[in-house]
Amino acid sequence: MEQYEPDRLTPAQAAAMRRSLRNGRAAMTRRSLLRASAGGALTVGGLGALSGCGIPAAGQTQGGTSAQDHSAEEKVVNFSNWTEYIDVDDSGKRHPTLEAFRRRTGVTVKYTEDINDNNEFFGKIKPQLAAGQATGRDLIVLTDWLAARLIRLGWVQKLDPSNLPHAYTNLSPQFRDPDWDPGRAYSYPWQGIPTVIAYNKKALDGIEVKSVSDLLDNSKLKGRVSFLSEMRDSIGMTLLDMGKDPVKFTDDDFDAVIARLQKAVDKGQIRRFTGNDYTSDLTKGDIAACVAWAGDVVQLKADSPDVDFVIPDSGYMTSTDNMLVPNKARHKTNAERLIDFFYEPEQAAALAAYINYATPVDGVQPYLAKIDKDAANNPLIVPDKAMQAKSHSFRSLSQKEETAYEEKFAKLTGA
Repeated sequence: MEQYEPDRLTPAQAAAMRRSLRNGRAAMTRRSLLRASAGGALTVGGLGALSGCGIPAAGQTQGGTSAQDHSAEEKVVNFSNWTEYIDVDDSGKRHPTLEAFRRRTGVTVKYTEDINDNNEFFGKIKPQLAAGQATGRDLIVLTDWLAARLIRLGWVQKLDPSNLPHAYTNLSPQFRDPDWDPGRAYSYPWQGIPTVIAYNKKALDGIEVKSVSDLLDNSKLKGRVSFLSEMRDSIGMTLLDMGKDPVKFTDDDFDAVIARLQKAVDKGQIRRFTGNDYTSDLTKGDIAACVAWAGDVVQLKADSPDVDFVIPDSGYMTSTDNMLVPNKARHKTNAERLIDFFYEPEQAAALAAYINYATPVDGVQPYLAKIDKDAANNPLIVPDKAMQAKSHSFRSLSQKEETAYEEKFAKLTGA
């Protein structure tokens, strides 16, 4: 298990965080299908201050550090999630799925939207976790790379399979075995976040775009192509296009991708690297085609008949936001019951209908069709088997790799 060391952000990592906060997946509300953000300067400063605390390692036993479970006598679960990332009724104040859980189990969910950014939230909880103290939370939702870090540090608890019959049965095959949590011993996905190629049919004017190679090599698209400012998405899609596995790539493979993208930058093929601000350019046709987040595409297609997407034959990238039970959680069993509840297809359908991300739950489609037929037939929300087979994830990185790769990517993007 990894020994905890205080985080010290390199200039490249700080730049990457600022990119994400300004215009990456951290920049918009979940209802707008992208992550919300707190102030970038405060976030970086807060992490910098915490990094000098010298907090010792904790939770070095396999499976994290448990506490006495009070689930039986305290019918509550404290759930921290991202903003606007759950179903809401017309009043905007009630969450129908959480109320259904309470009616069935008698357990009240104290639901808090206090996650605005992965790094910012990590800064909130790491002093307690590193010191072996409770965070006051029973269930948290974190993106895969940070979930991997907490698992390595031993700061989250191993889940009890006996409390997760629906989750075990209904978890989609494409999400079952990430390299950072084989067999999903510590985590279950809340939602999937696919990265695809989007295009404006009117702006293409008959030009065919089916792959990353088309984006990088077709001279007719010069200056009308954008890639994402999130390293894992742009690098991962290009790795796939070059026949490399994002789970197994080497330093040389990474450098080859950087060189290929740099060539496209130098010749003016790539207009810029963007966060969610590509959406306006794509709708207007200033960008003809780009690497894009599927959540955006769902929304853009609903608003513009010119916008569409393609899944390259080489595949596409998918990241996940994941439910975890932190060390010392007071209501672990209740948290596991809530995880399992959301893996019932009917409940997963209610989530998918509202937030339009890729559901990780098999069997959702007939339930979702009763709510929203278009969503039920949208492969970006309910991936079929063919699309699932093309899904790839970016492998977990060591601290050394993270630093080196972000530095190279920051130089490429001019961040």
